[in-house]
Amino acid sequence: MKLTRRTLTTALASASLTSLLPATAFAQNKIVLGFAQVGAESEWRTANTESIKSSAAAAGIDLKFSDAQQKQENQIKAIRSYIAQKVDVIAFSPVVETGWDTVLLEAKAAKIPVVLTDRSVNSKDDSLYVTFMGSDFTEEGRKAGRWLVEKMKDNKGEVNIVELQGTVGSAPAIDRKKGFEEIIKSDPKFKIIRSQTGDFTRAKGKEVMEAFLKADGKKINVLYAHNDDMAIGAIQAIEEAGLKPAKDIIIISIDAVKGAFEAMMAGKLNVSIECSPLLGPQLMSAVKDIKAGKPLPKRIVTQEGIFPMEVADKEFPSRKY
Repeated sequence: MKLTRRTLTTALASASLTSLLPATAFAQNKIVLGFAQVGAESEWRTANTESIKSSAAAAGIDLKFSDAQQKQENQIKAIRSYIAQKVDVIAFSPVVETGWDTVLLEAKAAKIPVVLTDRSVNSKDDSLYVTFMGSDFTEEGRKAGRWLVEKMKDNKGEVNIVELQGTVGSAPAIDRKKGFEEIIKSDPKFKIIRSQTGDFTRAKGKEVMEAFLKADGKKINVLYAHNDDMAIGAIQAIEEAGLKPAKDIIIISIDAVKGAFEAMMAGKLNVSIECSPLLGPQLMSAVKDIKAGKPLPKRIVTQEGIFPMEVADKEFPSRKY
């Protein structure tokens, strides 16, 4: 073919257009993820949000994020907004277990896959979501129970326990209670004498513990808190009542956030059961697999440990949340 000025100009224009195509295609094909977060009620949740935001940015995923301020109606509103925006994938950490079928059916009708993170839903139709990733809350409760049984194995008298539950109706509150009771029921010396929600917050944990102390005072041998923030609030109440936390009252909590390690290093908290909030990388990987048409297991469980106060000093420097 004879190379003329016209053919050369056409070839160069075509080459320029081709060089632009990958960037254009990438911009058009960027995965859009709508994430409806519970709120910012604890250190754990703040770390969870940061993990999701930073992981989305690192993965090149366009994240649309909403904070429900611990209200189910806000999460439902956010999910409906994501459906209207035709996002590629919806993910959320449900405030409570029940009441999701209607909005999840709407997502299914719109052919938008849903991922549950950290907390599950109570639904008979498990086709409403692709996978649930997060901790085994029942096992966390069992770990707390096993630690207490071992700790008090030589104690012959009654062991009176007060319990600070998480948000009423939430998966972690239901399951952490169930797992703990499953273990301690094997020995009649263990008795839960009071159990009330502290809503996973430090302020509420302090307030409820104050009420427990006024009602039962020195009868209380153990505090079992469904998260570290409530336990830290309760520690304040115990100290203000003139008692020594972790000595006069054994304290068990769940999450293993930095605040719990600081309390353990100060000798005020006996043990924290780990519940990792760093689900971001795992979620972004799942979102990419869904878009690529790859199958995912229905349940993805996070691997976690137990941290008694004796190891807090050694472990603290490596904590990421």
